[in-house]
Amino acid sequence: MKTLSIVVPVYNEEESLPLFYKTVSEVLAGIPAQSGLIFVDDGSSDGSLDTIRALAEKDSRVKYVSFSRNFGKEAALLAGLRAAEGDLVAVMDADLQDPPDMLPEMLSAIEEGYDIAAARRITRDGEPPIRSFFARLFYKGINKISKTEIADGARDFRIMTKQVRDAVLSLTEYNRFSKGIMGWVGFRTKWIPYKNTKRLAGETKWSFWKLLMYSIDGTAAFSEVPLHIAGAAGILFFLISLLMILVIIVKTLIWKDPVQGWPSLVCIIFFVSGIQLFCAGILGEYLAKTYMETKKRPPYIIKESSPDK
Repeated sequence: MKTLSIVVPVYNEEESLPLFYKTVSEVLAGIPAQSGLIFVDDGSSDGSLDTIRALAEKDSRVKYVSFSRNFGKEAALLAGLRAAEGDLVAVMDADLQDPPDMLPEMLSAIEEGYDIAAARRITRDGEPPIRSFFARLFYKGINKISKTEIADGARDFRIMTKQVRDAVLSLTEYNRFSKGIMGWVGFRTKWIPYKNTKRLAGETKWSFWKLLMYSIDGTAAFSEVPLHIAGAAGILFFLISLLMILVIIVKTLIWKDPVQGWPSLVCIIFFVSGIQLFCAGILGEYLAKTYMETKKRPPYIIKESSPDK
């Protein structure tokens, strides 16, 4: 009989955890595979860790890892995958926006021969329209400029074989973007569509700004096209400047009036300077990623874990 390890990143989910545990336990009761839960407390400031400890005391299937501070969801996912020992590994959020009742269908897909069974959200009901717009824009953009395909609406919610987990863990970069990493390693994937569900307790930890920064991280991690755009912009404006110099020379020779037009000249200077700063920002983003990789810092620090971990 195959074993299933379910990795659950947790950050300030004190209200959601009891309901999550109850719901998942009911689903796991109908699954023939031996299952275990691995909660990764990402430096929660509420009572999440106390709740997880209580669950671990009454249920031997529950294990946990707790960070010394908040390191981010990507670090929590990495720690959970490292701790998982099952033949199959699942990843899901604790807010019940990843429907636990999809687990049997995912397991069936693995039995059919798929290496990964992943959830793909086909609606965004309940999300702010501006957030949905930029999310769709990101997926369209990243798939055009990156060789790694990321499905629109892809979630971290999935079940994978141990071989896939090992492949993901073989990528040791500090700046991690799990959706891109899952696409990069390949393997046969079955996408299971579902409609968006609202969280039943607590509040989302992903603000628009955090999601924007996350999308920039993902773009920098899996595409060099922004660098190419910066280089092309430099060449383009160099050619434009040559053309402008030629126009100024001709205008001076014919009309002998080089003074007029300074407002347009100032606008051009500001415009070109803005482009230069934009391109410098792109270069800085990639340089910052390289800088963090060379530091060789650990992606997280474990403060506490369940006794047998």
